[in-house]
Amino acid sequence: MNMNNPKILDEVPFEVIGEGRALLGEGPVWDEKRQRLYWVDILERRIYRYDPAGNAFERFELPQYVGALALRERGGLVLALQDGFHFYDPDEGRLERVHDPEPDLPDNRFNDGKCDPAGRFWAGTMSLSGREQAGSLYRLDPDGRVSRMLEKVSISNGLAWSGNGTTMYFIDTPTRCVRAFDYDAEDGSIRNGRVVLRFAEEEGSPDGMTIDEEGMLWIAFWGGHRVGRWDPRTGRRLKTLALPVPLVTSCTFGGERMNELYVTTARAGLSDEELARYPLSGALFRITLDVRGAPAVRFRG
Repeated sequence: MNMNNPKILDEVPFEVIGEGRALLGEGPVWDEKRQRLYWVDILERRIYRYDPAGNAFERFELPQYVGALALRERGGLVLALQDGFHFYDPDEGRLERVHDPEPDLPDNRFNDGKCDPAGRFWAGTMSLSGREQAGSLYRLDPDGRVSRMLEKVSISNGLAWSGNGTTMYFIDTPTRCVRAFDYDAEDGSIRNGRVVLRFAEEEGSPDGMTIDEEGMLWIAFWGGHRVGRWDPRTGRRLKTLALPVPLVTSCTFGGERMNELYVTTARAGLSDEELARYPLSGALFRITLDVRGAPAVRFRG
């Protein structure tokens, strides 16, 4: 990949937030009420919380892999851990088990997740040993019911919903595409799955994803040194933001004006030579943009 080709990459100013380097940083979520950012380090079994006003960082240790989190309306977080859904109060350290939809699949763990417009928490699983199509995408409703929404998923990743609440977007990373589904906010059902974006191998593998107020998708590319902005209606690439790390994992909008893109990255699997070449691998980045995102939906249970 040519990092200096202006036709491919848009060089933008970025900030490196803090000195920490995650092994597998993922799942950033902005708390607009408290003006703080949460994200996870899946393999280190940690949740991080960042307060930009005081440039303060907090770290919370968990007993198992944490794939994703979402804010709860009643306070605290809902988590997708290796063995299922949990509620968690980071300030009190209280972890409450909710449901494990895959007790018969100990080789699986949860990966990415997010809340839909109605406040349901969606998260998907993947195989720890790399088995293809071993995972599923699940939906946790506020009343505690869990439904399997998609089967034969390999690496469940980015989720996003359109601003009008009628379309859900989903990434199963090895497929190198984004699928769209008709989404019903009333009952949480999805139907009519179709591919709206497809990526070439040289672009990297699509990972985490968010959406802006104009309905454009922002996608992080594992192995691609980049975050891209795409129009899911036309398939057109609108912008590509270069980062000085190869493993870009996810992104979300935050800040007082919701125009700051926070980007998580990883260093897992990189050789000593690669880490020397890309010393910022695993860092959290912040990029100020001329578009905004919407506040994260909170889990209503």
